[in-house]
Amino acid sequence: MTNRCVRQIGLRCLLPALVTACSPNSGLETAVGTLEMVEVNVGPLQVARAVRVLVQEGDPVRAGDTLAVFSTPTLTASVAQAEARAAATDAAAQELANGPRPAEIARADQELAVADADATRAAADLARLEPLAAQGDVSRATLDAARAAARSTASRRDAAREALRLVRDGARVERRRAAAAEARGAQAAVDAWKATASDLVLVSPVDGVISSRNVEPGEVLAAGQSALTVGQPSRPWARIYVSQFVLPRLKAGDTLSARLDGDTTTFRGRITAIATRAEFTPRVALTEQEREDLLFGVKVEFAEAGDRLRAGMPITVTLPPAQ
Repeated sequence: MTNRCVRQIGLRCLLPALVTACSPNSGLETAVGTLEMVEVNVGPLQVARAVRVLVQEGDPVRAGDTLAVFSTPTLTASVAQAEARAAATDAAAQELANGPRPAEIARADQELAVADADATRAAADLARLEPLAAQGDVSRATLDAARAAARSTASRRDAAREALRLVRDGARVERRRAAAAEARGAQAAVDAWKATASDLVLVSPVDGVISSRNVEPGEVLAAGQSALTVGQPSRPWARIYVSQFVLPRLKAGDTLSARLDGDTTTFRGRITAIATRAEFTPRVALTEQEREDLLFGVKVEFAEAGDRLRAGMPITVTLPPAQ
């Protein structure tokens, strides 16, 4: 017998024995899988050093419990810097929003009064010198100086009047909006740094048991690297493999019964996923015998099994009979 024949015969004999079998009592087909449990890896979102690890493997935890504390050298300084900038930008925006102070308006009003008085006096001097210059009693140079003084003081009076108007009107709407937006951006930076600091305190996302402790105080972890693994024994599941001929009988959401080896208790499981691609597939599946080797993974979750089902235990799932 050739090696090819031996491999084909061995595969066809071995897979049905491991995957599907017939119960001697009921004649129903069964499939055997190994129980697993849902596990959640918890780790920092950036490069950080572990300061404290508060749990050990096997410790029960509740959602929200603190598991470990990490830190980065510049985190405290970065938070303080962001808070200082936020305070400065907020004060500037508030100042523009409040408008001018009464003292500023009073000072601008006094400056206008002084400029107006100077302009009035210069105009009066010019009015007095013009008739005298016409009679030849005042020189031409004196008259020109008086006219220049009148124009200069009038310009200063107009500038002071415009300055007073601007002070009373306050900052433009666009400037106030820009200042408010800058203040919001600075506060967002503070929130971001505080969120980073909060993320360095690792908490359990679910109720469960610490199945793996992957870090010790003083160690540095990369972003996303697992520091602790939280298992959920309350959500055991198993993956069984069925042939293409059994597959049409199954659909997601179906309930299947299962038993442990040497145990008469029946557990109810729900199909949560069915593989879309066959496994253990021959390179060229042409013959009927080769098509029998096409197997599809089916995930069965036991959500209400109590603490009887533990990871690593084999479980036998009864498949629905053919119609």
